[in-house]
Amino acid sequence: MAHYDYATRGTCARTIGFDIEDGKLHNVKFVGGCNGNLKAIGLLLEGADAEQSARTLQGNLCGNRPTSCADQLSRAIDAALASA
Repeated sequence: MAHYDYATRGTCARTIGFDIEDGKLHNVKFVGGCNGNLKAIGLLLEGADAEQSARTLQGNLCGNRPTSCADQLSRAIDAALASA
């Protein structure tokens, strides 16, 4: 299982940590941001396919910001998969 930490940009959450094993997401955790909502994202994505999750979350925006915590997670997953 490989662990990844990602420093977000443009969101209330400061970092995202997660594991990928056999193409599946595990232990998705956000530092900062909307605690309840971000815990729910982590729970919903437990064991989910990493590539599919990134595609689903990509482009999700928060208010008038050009990104969101979910969008930043998609970018983090893409970066992790590219580095593997």
